[in-house]
Amino acid sequence: MKDLPAVSIVVPTYNGATRIPRCLDGLCQQASPLPAEILVVDDGSTDNTEGIVKQYASVRLVSQANAGPAAARNRGVLEARGGIVLFIDDDCVADPNWLNLMIGPFNDPDVVAVKGAYRSQQKQLIARFVQIEYEDRYRRMAKFSNVDFIDTYSAAFRREKFLEIGGFDVNFPVACAEDAELSYRMSARGWKMKFAPDAIVYHAHPYTLTKYLAKKYKFAYWRMLAVRKNPNKAVGDSHTPQLMKLQLLFPPALLLAVIFDLVMRLSVPATGVVLIAFLISTLPFTARAMRKDPVVGLLSPILLALRACAQMLGVTAGVAYAHRGSAQVQTKPVA
Repeated sequence: MKDLPAVSIVVPTYNGATRIPRCLDGLCQQASPLPAEILVVDDGSTDNTEGIVKQYASVRLVSQANAGPAAARNRGVLEARGGIVLFIDDDCVADPNWLNLMIGPFNDPDVVAVKGAYRSQQKQLIARFVQIEYEDRYRRMAKFSNVDFIDTYSAAFRREKFLEIGGFDVNFPVACAEDAELSYRMSARGWKMKFAPDAIVYHAHPYTLTKYLAKKYKFAYWRMLAVRKNPNKAVGDSHTPQLMKLQLLFPPALLLAVIFDLVMRLSVPATGVVLIAFLISTLPFTARAMRKDPVVGLLSPILLALRACAQMLGVTAGVAYAHRGSAQVQTKPVA
């Protein structure tokens, strides 16, 4: 560890005055002996974010006109002094040992990026379901010696490699899928990326069904742009369960089955077959959820069905957006 370069922690924020104090408090209390700078990039906030950040003497503030989260993160890397740059979102709180655990994999000189994990202390039903969803993805990722998906809520990169590949694609105007797209490009170069499951940041997940489904729609929509730019990842990656992709077929299959039954009026309704097939597809997740949270487990088939509907709508709209020509814009270099 003593031979590792100094590190920089970048926190992009926009109107984060109410969120960022807990984030910065957590970063200032890291247990790591490594010299680390904390850098906040204020992306054109109109609230008191600047005043809040300036209260932290150990935090460096960089302000810019609003340009979106991808551009803010790129700016943070350009300003960073450390050879390794970590990212955390302004609504996350890092566990005291987060920095140590994120830096550890870089003892291997071939490691280019590291991904940490979410945890939540929320009690709401939907938030508990979301946490189990994440843990299901972590279970999948733990099976891979190398991953191809680094989320910016808990991420670390070798600065020189980040700059070499051009950073985040600023054609993503919101904080969604630009991290997946960067990960896919790194993976295409054969760069080694690691998952550090014990590097924890605490986060507040969506806790209402409406907010949850809206987020699933948004993720699916922008993921289509990432896949459009990296078509080799359409089949699979280390983060997304394959059964979830199969379940995307449920909404159109159910619609076609209903139409088929209305026309054909067979003794064995196709609608029933589709519903049973979908229910079977949910059993592995439901069984794992039952062991962690029986109430969430019992409701999982319904929530997974609603998730599939929201994601299918997002995929459909996202494919249309990606094929309107925006996906042909090349990633702009960080400069």
